[in-house]
Amino acid sequence: MRIITQATLLTAMTALPALADSPPPADAKALSELLQTVEQEAGFAYVDEIEWDDGLYEIEYYTDDGATKEVKIDPVSGETRP
Repeated sequence: MRIITQATLLTAMTALPALADSPPPADAKALSELLQTVEQEAGFAYVDEIEWDDGLYEIEYYTDDGATKEVKIDPVSGETRP
């Protein structure tokens, strides 16, 4: 039973890289450029987290009043997505 468990775990671990998102496309805007647009939002305080997921940057940030906001940005056009 232990051998089967180890084999299953090893198989799952080797499959994880295949589940990862592909990197941003070659014609993507620089992340720093996209962040500048977020920083210009009214009440922007600071960026908390940036993730690359499903072909979009997901940027979580805080406002001056302590509210958390999340915006999804297309890396090529720079447009926000719902």
